[in-house]
Amino acid sequence: MADGSGEDWSGRIDTTTAHPARRYNYWLGGKDNFAADRESGEAIARVYPAIRTTALENRYFLQRAVRFLAGEANVRQFLDIGTGIPTADNTHEVAQSVAPSSRIVYVDNDPIVLTHARALLTSTPEGATAYIDADLRDPRTILDDESLRKTLDFNQPVALMLIAIVHFLFDEDKPYELVKTLVDALPSGSYVVMTHGTADLNDPAAREYALREIQAGRLKVDARPRSHDEVAAFFTGLEVLEPGIVPVTAWRNPVPEADRPPLVDTAMYGVVARKP
Repeated sequence: MADGSGEDWSGRIDTTTAHPARRYNYWLGGKDNFAADRESGEAIARVYPAIRTTALENRYFLQRAVRFLAGEANVRQFLDIGTGIPTADNTHEVAQSVAPSSRIVYVDNDPIVLTHARALLTSTPEGATAYIDADLRDPRTILDDESLRKTLDFNQPVALMLIAIVHFLFDEDKPYELVKTLVDALPSGSYVVMTHGTADLNDPAAREYALREIQAGRLKVDARPRSHDEVAAFFTGLEVLEPGIVPVTAWRNPVPEADRPPLVDTAMYGVVARKP
């Protein structure tokens, strides 16, 4: 496999271990996944059958948030960390459909995503896109990258997109410090967009069942769900926009509430905040 530069990244792809981006691709009905990803996806689905609904609603939230930022908020720059495998309506496609001059930098550490870099780097003539092979756990590498500095002007507002990635940071990774490093680098008037897995919204019986499966070793945990208060702590000093930190289905959703999935089927918080 090679990315747009022709470089071969196949040696970095471990097909025997599930990867969050490939598992997410599987839940969304994609084909860029391996047996280990599908097995892991099905194991989670047995404990939480609505996981595919959560994945879809998370994607819809991203699209609504980007439309808001590129439209009402007049943001023209996006830093999307934890890009994932490209699918329909990626950040640059949504942003540039609203404002063709939008500039987007994608960041991911999965070589499968890298093989799709050409799809991510498609841009309108007025705008620009770039891709950085890096990890959220190393924010300085991201911020110091030459491609980022060439593509984004940090004298102007930037939207930091952290979609379904922060819950893969465990407490020992110091997630609050990592996010703060990124937020501190943003100029005034920038935005932070996050979705984060939570157990707050799950049915209590489902939580107990999941705990038994984990304790029995039948379910491998590679994420750290956080409560509403724990998610809120990422936004200390920022202005959280209405309607606040809410289930992803509840964030500025034009679909009538009666027609949305029930909250127990969307175990993900969504939030958009502005840096004063």
